[in-house]
Amino acid sequence: MASKFVIVIPDGAADEPQASLGGKTPLQAAQTPEMDRVAREGVLGRARNVPDRFVPASDVATLSLFGYDPVAYYTGRAPLEAAAMGVPLGPDDWAIRCNLMTICDGRLTDFTAGHITSEEGHPLMEALRDRVGRPNVEFYPGVSYRNLMVYRGRPGEVPFAEDTLTTPPHDQPDQPAADYLPKGTGSSLLRELMEAGTAVVRDHPVNRARVAAGKSPANAVWLWGQGKAPRLPQFDEIRGLKGAIISAVDLVRGVGVLAGWDRIDVPGATGYLDTDYAAKGRAGVEALKHHDLVCVHVEAPDEASHEGRADAKVEALERMDREIVAPLRQALDGYPSGRILISPDHATLLRTRAHDRGWVCWAMAGTGLSGSGLPYNEVAAATGNGPALEEGYRLMDLFLKL
Repeated sequence: MASKFVIVIPDGAADEPQASLGGKTPLQAAQTPEMDRVAREGVLGRARNVPDRFVPASDVATLSLFGYDPVAYYTGRAPLEAAAMGVPLGPDDWAIRCNLMTICDGRLTDFTAGHITSEEGHPLMEALRDRVGRPNVEFYPGVSYRNLMVYRGRPGEVPFAEDTLTTPPHDQPDQPAADYLPKGTGSSLLRELMEAGTAVVRDHPVNRARVAAGKSPANAVWLWGQGKAPRLPQFDEIRGLKGAIISAVDLVRGVGVLAGWDRIDVPGATGYLDTDYAAKGRAGVEALKHHDLVCVHVEAPDEASHEGRADAKVEALERMDREIVAPLRQALDGYPSGRILISPDHATLLRTRAHDRGWVCWAMAGTGLSGSGLPYNEVAAATGNGPALEEGYRLMDLFLKL
């Protein structure tokens, strides 16, 4: 029987020491015996998944984690989400992320619009399609606040370029919206669409109902993360392994889809703190029966940091440990050989409530690996028995080399 490989991604788990946690990082404070076991029995190291030229975010970092050099393959965030949503992009088309979000008193108050549900968000996206869409501008509903706009270009047309600057709203919490509007080539079009879209969603019945219920309204449209379709070499062709991706986030699913992995959707997986951890764990164990490599991604630690909630981040890590890492590690014991890798994509700091390009700690255990004797956290990883990888995409080669 072929070897089996498991990757678990606690999104944004890496962080700084917190006064509220007794001077510990969330990974140090959390009770994670399964992750600690992986680190103690295997190899513990660090990696930088976001090269200096890129904004620290899950798009670039996930490419790195999956073994693809972002410098060679990254074209933008939104095209990765388009792949997960099944939205085709031609060679002249551009995908652009479309957040439904809350702006109050001119400030970027809540990039999730109170974690608006998909059932509420879809009518808003339909309204954008009907009232703001054009023959070359299309709107597509996604999950919760995470939606998509596509600009259908023509040969020779340059609607956007390298100087087109858009800003992830989750990296500028409570900052003046006017300071972060699109700039550069195509910015006038993006600003025009954002203004028109905001006028449509602001007074929509969905938002009137949310306000009446005391919820944050999706009273603004924010466009960012533009890019053209990337072309990734298929993972099974370059690695000889059949992969599967389990995530509630289109961005992460999209990288997996583009790599040729099977997408496995799990009922109850929300991309938020209320996700069904146990269901993801069960799905991962089942997927391992039919795939050589299974990746389970959990967004919850990242969301906790964006909300500045250290306690919620610790809880998310502990639930991942019990309900995802434990059953997957135990399942690997039933195969002749295999390995498990645990690594965040990037750091998300509770202090800033934003992503950070710094080091993340990784741990892997299984066939052919000796123990570090250290627990799984950022501090221990600095003196671990594994390398510090400046180019994070090289970690995949290390992981798969039996």
